[in-house]
Amino acid sequence: MAQKFQISSPAYAEGGAIPARFTCDGNDVSPPLAWSGAPAGTKSFAFIMDDPDAPDPAAPKMTWVHWVLYDIPVDVHGLPEGGSQHLPAGTRDGSNGWKRSGYGGPCPPIGRHRYFHKLYALDVVLPDLHRPTKDALLAAMRGHVLAQAQLIGTYQHPR
Repeated sequence: MAQKFQISSPAYAEGGAIPARFTCDGNDVSPPLAWSGAPAGTKSFAFIMDDPDAPDPAAPKMTWVHWVLYDIPVDVHGLPEGGSQHLPAGTRDGSNGWKRSGYGGPCPPIGRHRYFHKLYALDVVLPDLHRPTKDALLAAMRGHVLAQAQLIGTYQHPR
């Protein structure tokens, strides 16, 4: 039986609270991530971290994008803490909600937000998309996604 494609973090459990060091209340460094079980035929990975609860979980109006990566090499099985500063060779950065590349940690204005860490196994290595937005990356991946794995963490400012 094939292993299930999955993503996890040693820093927090599925549905658990994201430690402050990975947020604007801490060092705002990217969390450690690990994945396994990529299906046969995977040529690269893409990753999107976003928050569908912006700005207020009680009345969400948009999805805020925190991190966009693509062309993560197939032999990479995770990213270390702060890995956004030292991406694996060949990995390309997209554009986040702040209109810059790289990781931007949780910084919710109100309430407890959910942060979706979505990893995609692709049957191609994508061409240079020139810092794509989440939507541009999703469009480029269309028809090439072999599997998707997801980890959800939560965060609320300590008040």
